[in-house]
Order: sequence, then structure tokens, then C-alpha cells
Amino acid sequence: MITTWASGLARHRAGRLLAALTGIALAVALVAALGSFLTASKATMTGRAVRSVAVDWQVQVQPGADPRAVLSLVDGTPGIRSAVPVGFAHTSGFTAHVGGSTQTTGPGMALGLPDGYRARFPGAVRTLSGSSTGVLLAQQTASNLHAAPGDTIGIRFPGAGLRQVRVDGVVDLPQADSLFQTVGAPSQSQPTAPPDNVVLLPAPRFAALTRGATGVTAQIHAARDNSRLPSDPAAAYSAVTGAAHNLEARSAGTALVGNNVGAALDSARQDALYAQILFLFLGVPGAVLAATLTAAVASAGGERRRQEQGLLRLRGLRPRQITALAGLEAALIGVVGGLAGLGIAALTGRLAFGTASFGASAGTWSAWYAVAFVLGAAVAAGAVLVPALRDLRTVTVADTRKQADVRRSRSPWWMRYGLDFALLTGSWLVFRASSGNQYALVLAPEGVPSISVSYWAFLGPALLWIGAALLLWRLMLLALTHGRPALARLVRPLTATLAGTTAAVLARRRRPFARSVVLLALAVSFAISTAVFNATYHQQAEVDARLTNGADVTVTEPPGAHVPPAAGAALRISGVRHVEPLQHRFAYVGSDLQDLYGIRPGSVTRATSLQDAYFAGGSADQLMRRLAQRPDNLLVSAETVSDFQLAPGDTVNLRIQDARTKSLRTVPFHYAGIAKEFPTAPKDSFFVANASYIAKATGDDAVGAFLLDTGGTDQRRIAARLRGQLGTRATVTDLTQTRGTVGTSLTSVDLAGLTRIELAFAVLLAAGAGGLVLALGLAERRRTFAIATVLGARPRHLRGMVLSEALLLAVCGLTGGALIGWALSQMLVTVLAGVFDPPPAALSVPGAYLALTAAAAVAAILAAALNGIRGSHRPAVEELRDL
Repeated sequence: MITTWASGLARHRAGRLLAALTGIALAVALVAALGSFLTASKATMTGRAVRSVAVDWQVQVQPGADPRAVLSLVDGTPGIRSAVPVGFAHTSGFTAHVGGSTQTTGPGMALGLPDGYRARFPGAVRTLSGSSTGVLLAQQTASNLHAAPGDTIGIRFPGAGLRQVRVDGVVDLPQADSLFQTVGAPSQSQPTAPPDNVVLLPAPRFAALTRGATGVTAQIHAARDNSRLPSDPAAAYSAVTGAAHNLEARSAGTALVGNNVGAALDSARQDALYAQILFLFLGVPGAVLAATLTAAVASAGGERRRQEQGLLRLRGLRPRQITALAGLEAALIGVVGGLAGLGIAALTGRLAFGTASFGASAGTWSAWYAVAFVLGAAVAAGAVLVPALRDLRTVTVADTRKQADVRRSRSPWWMRYGLDFALLTGSWLVFRASSGNQYALVLAPEGVPSISVSYWAFLGPALLWIGAALLLWRLMLLALTHGRPALARLVRPLTATLAGTTAAVLARRRRPFARSVVLLALAVSFAISTAVFNATYHQQAEVDARLTNGADVTVTEPPGAHVPPAAGAALRISGVRHVEPLQHRFAYVGSDLQDLYGIRPGSVTRATSLQDAYFAGGSADQLMRRLAQRPDNLLVSAETVSDFQLAPGDTVNLRIQDARTKSLRTVPFHYAGIAKEFPTAPKDSFFVANASYIAKATGDDAVGAFLLDTGGTDQRRIAARLRGQLGTRATVTDLTQTRGTVGTSLTSVDLAGLTRIELAFAVLLAAGAGGLVLALGLAERRRTFAIATVLGARPRHLRGMVLSEALLLAVCGLTGGALIGWALSQMLVTVLAGVFDPPPAALSVPGAYLALTAAAAVAAILAAALNGIRGSHRPAVEELRDL
């Protein structure tokens, strides 16, 4: 009997089985792909964080301790590959006699590096010119002294006097911030910037030159074997932090560990948690939607399944046998659909990422595939087996001969109790609480191994999604129940004399039709929210990179250099459309020292972009006009406005260094607006003012940086050409380089892969939701079409009935999905504000992708309608005999 039943399903219910298999396959594929990719991405984050660090540990030898004993202790610590001593000495100044003039600088640092240091820590020092060994001068120092390889400079050590050395090379220190950290000090007590003047000396030379000097300390620089760290950044962070604390405990107060690799993993673990959050926010709804699609496909044939069950009961089959037959159908759908889903996931991984495992280890890849398969089997059982068992208990044989709408006349329980309104109200309350100024979705205290997520914030979007779907369901039921006259008028152009009949059929089938509309709307809203979030994120990542770099290409002059604005003419090489000078000074407001940027308000936007979101108290254009109209106007940070209780028009006295007297001079300004962000400016406090006013007040028009507009193209080539032209006299950065610098591991790895998977599945889900359910619903209504044909309906009338239903489904589903997707996108971007830096001024809408999604849904609906029209042309007698 089992074999006969299975072969009968395959022959006569192939369409229903294939549709259910498709839903299961999509659900399994999405879960397997996203789960495997999430695990692989965490491992990628850990590896990237570890590789980004040049020196894993900087162990500070405490005063009075023996550096050799500390070196031995560090070298014997498990997991340490290599450890070397490095000397640090404060200098009171540098001098150089070059080209008949004498250049001097302020205080700086001298480092003593042992032989083989650069081989052990290849990312710590980068050679720019000259030799890679010997006396090496930092690029900034070389620029300040106008020195080059072969020149002789003087280094003044406190307590030891002036020492002369010959420069062998000029280098860059890519990780100077961590190299010159104050080991053991909290982040707020760290130096705001590394020293401008640095010289690297061979260890023997360093010892000789610093003999008798004061301010000399020692560190042990250690490279760890990080290959055995856990793949999860949070676990890896706990491991390296615990190892550092263990070393400090064993040193008995003689050493403090500057845990650079721990700091990198600290940032990566927060990124990993945001990736996990995005998986929940963006991935889980897709899996739920695929499962719901399967349930809807199964329910589309529920009426026929109940009739078949009643027939089997009449023929004497016991409930256990009927349950076995329903279990067979569920098993076929679950097993075959699950295997197909795993194949789709593997193919997705192979095509998009080069490997079926998405880069995950064999264990985690297999685990996620097994979990996805089990979930698929559970969905199949819930969609097919559970309704069959319920019908066995609650539906009599006589009931199976009745239409579903006859058996169920009451409104659904959730409509009677207003569940949709309750869910939407709850969503709004959660959203209000989770989008407050003091709310943090991810809490990762610095230096604390534990990390927490406020998962209850997920309730806002989840309740909105479900509540909006139920509200749309309610509206569709109400419209189909009470709007038959209006519906008849709408479908009359397609159905002519059968307009009333078509409206009556839709009203009688309002429950399955409303379910189809809601399913399509949910699929479209999922596609919209995912696509808009992805586009907005990439938009803000680009904004962040442009804020950091300033323009397509930026040429930054060294501090203290007196470069006039006219020097920008030499930078106007092929491919450069505009060169904009930008002053950078420092000014005191009260006792607070802040950055001061001098701009030309009328032309600054020709080289960089200014968004309204960067400012408060006016739009970007309005505030630029205020600066141009009144030269002494000033834009200040929100923090300064709060600290000094400023009101628009207040006088703000800044103390700026006068180039003529070399002393601080009080310069009056007037507060005109707030600058939250500005190209090249720090993220905390700064001022923006007129460059001409600053130059007139200080007697100095020196430029701090030149912003170059290249039209968004050839940034890398133009930057390379300018580096060759300028040498070490200035620092040249381009936008493509800055994108990689400011981008987190979440930016470069996880979000791109996550959304690539989701956007592909979203199109398939939208097409499936639009076409599969409609196709199965029309297939189950062949009896209705046959009876209408017998009663005199023409083929054009039947075609009009089918097209009317398809058109109504497409319009209502796409419109409802657009509204839900828009609201969900707004909420997602607000709740996940921690992912965006800076926060977006407006959502970015990917029109091409959304058009593709809508086209896929409409095409699937149209294909289902055409298939229904073709089926309605079969001879009525033949159709009734088969049914």
C-alpha cells in the first residue's frame, strides 16, 4: 500500500510535491549557507585581526627591574615564538644643517632595535628611501629636518647632550600609535598622537649614544604563535588576555603587557557579534519565510488532502495507516527537499566563495548542514503530517465533503482579539526604547572578556514584521468580504459578464487569497529591507572613508611646514579636476586644545562632499553661506556648545599661535552652527572657520592639506604619481587605500557575503511566494473552471477570471510588501545604528535590485496564471471525470 500510495503521489500530485520540495529546499539552503558562512566569517575576522598587528605584545620593563630577567620570562612563556629587547629614549630635540640652513625640531623619541628585528616583526617598519638598516629616520622627522639619506643630524638626549649620527634611510612606522603607547594606561590616558620626531638606531649604537642620558626605558617585543587560537574572536580575545595576565602575575610586578593583539581581537569580537546580530536580523526572517512558504504550499492542497483522507477512511483504513501515508508524504518532502537544499547551499558556496563549505572547517560545516536538514524535516512534518493528524481528530468523514469556507465561518482568533494591533503597539514601544540615545545594542567593555547583546531589541523588527503581516491579512479579508461591488467593477474589463461571479469566488476564497497576498508581501518586504540595509551600509562605509581621507586624493603637509595655497598648482596633474587647500591649526578655547580647520566656503565642496547630516543648526549649504557672508563665523562641535553653553551669535575667543610673534594670540569668532563631522577632522571636538580670516589674524596662510578631486576615478594611479613627485616632503593618501584602512572586518568580509546570499534567496522567495501558491490554488480550482464552462463561460471569461486574481495578487502583495519593507528598513537602520559610522542621513534605495525582485515576482505570478489559463481550456467533461 505504501508503495502504491507513493507512486500515486508522484504521478498525480507531482506539482504539489515539487512546490513543497522547493519551499523546503530554499529553507534548508538558506540556513545551511548562512550558518556556515557566519562560522567561517568569525574565523576570518580572527585571522585578519591577528595579521593586522605588527608586534603582538609590548612588555614594559618596570623601573628597577632587570631587562634580561624579564626577557627570559617572556621568552619562556607558552605560545611565544620570539622575544627581543627594544630600547626607548626621550629626546629633547633634533637638528640638521642642510643646504646652508639649520633646521630644528621639538622633543621626540629614539628607539634601539636589535639585529633581526624587522625580520621578526615585518609590519613594524617600512622603508621609504635609502637603506633598511642602520640609522633610520621617520618620514615626518625627515620632512621636518629637510634631511635625506647621507645627511648628518644631531640628536639631543637629556643628560647626555648632542649626539651626531649619519642618516642611512627614511622609514614609515605604520603602527606608530601602538608602538608609542603608554603601556598599562587606560585608553583615555594614552597619547593623542605618536611623536612627530623619531629615529631608529641599532641596539649597540643606541646603548652608546644614550649612555648617561635620562628617560631611557626598555621593552620586550614579543611575537606569539597565534595559529592555535580559537576561531571565534571572543574566545581568542579571552585566550590572549588570559595569557597576558598570567605573564604579569608571574613577573611579580616587574613587567606590564601592552596587549596589541588583544586590542585587535577586542575590536574583532564586537564585529563578530554584529555579524551574528545581522544573521538574526536579516537571515532568520528568510528561513522563517521559506518555512512559511512551504506551509502555504502544503495548505494549498489541504482541501484535496482532507477529501482523500475521508475517502480512505470510508474504505476502511485505520487512523494508524492514514498517519503512515501522511508521514510518507512528509518524509518524501523533507528528505528530498532537504537534500536538494543542501545541494543548493553547496553550489552557492562554490559559485560565490569558491568552496562548498563557505570557508568553514569540516566540523562546523557538517554541523550547520545537519542542523539545516533537521529543520527542513521538521518543517515538512509540520506542514504535512501535523495537519493530517489534526484532521483525523477533529474532522469527520462528512466534514471532508464540505468546502473549507463552509466549515469555518468565524473570523480567525487573532482578528477577534486584535493581535495585529497589539504586536504593532509592542513593536513601537520596543523601538522607542531600543533607539534611545543611551541605548547600546552591543556592550563590549574595553579589557573585559565578557561581551553582551541586548537581544530583546530584536523584538521591535520581529513584532513589526508579524504585526504588519497580520494587519494586511485583516485588511484583505475585510476588503474581500465587504467590497464585492467595488471588486466587481474593478475586474469587469477582464471578465465582462462574469465580473460578479469572479468577485463572489474571490470573496468565498478570501482566506487562501489573503494568505497568498500576505506571503508575497512578506517575501517582498524581506527583499526590500535586506537590500536597503545593504545599500545603506555600503553608502555609509563610503562616506566614512571619504570623511577620513577628505577627498579622492589628499596631500597632507608635515606639521610646521609653511606651504602656501599657491603650491597646489603643482598638484594639478593629469586626472585632477580641482585642488582645494585646507588649513589645519590648533586653538585653545579656555584650557581645551582643539583642531582648527580653515576652509574656503565657496569652493570646498568642489573637492569633497558635505552632507546635511554632518551639521546642526542649518544645512551644509546654509552654513557654508554663513561662513562666506561673515568671515569671523565659526562652526563648533556639539560637545563644545554644551560645555561652554553657547548660543548662536555668541563670541568665541580662540587662542591661536601667531606666525609673526610665535606666541598665542586671542582671535574673536562668532558661533554660527554645529559641525558634527568634517572631512579629515577627528570625531570628537574641532572648529571650522574661514581660511582667509585665520590667515589675516595669524599672519600665516600655510596649508595643512590639499584635497584633490579626481572625479572618483584613477585615485590609486594619481596618488602613486604624486608620491613619486613629492617624495618624503608630504604624505599622499587616496580613497581606495583609506577604504581598506577604516573598514572593519564586518565591512570587508561578513556583510558583503551575508547580503550576497540573502539577496539571491530573496528574489527566489519573492518569485516562489508569488507564483507557487497561486499556481497550486488555481490547480485546485479546476473543478470550478469546469463547472463554469458547462454553465456557458467562454475561454475569454475564464482567462479574465484567472488574470483578475493574478493582477489583484500582484498589486496587493507588492504594495503591501513595499510598505512593510519601508517601515522595516527604517527600524533596522535605526536599531542597528552601531553598525553605521557615521549614521546615515537617508536610506539608500537600490532601485535596480528592487526592480529585479518585483519583476521576478510578477513573472512568477504571470507564469502561474498562464498555466492556469491553459489548464482551464481542457474539456469540462474530461476535467470533471479526472477530479
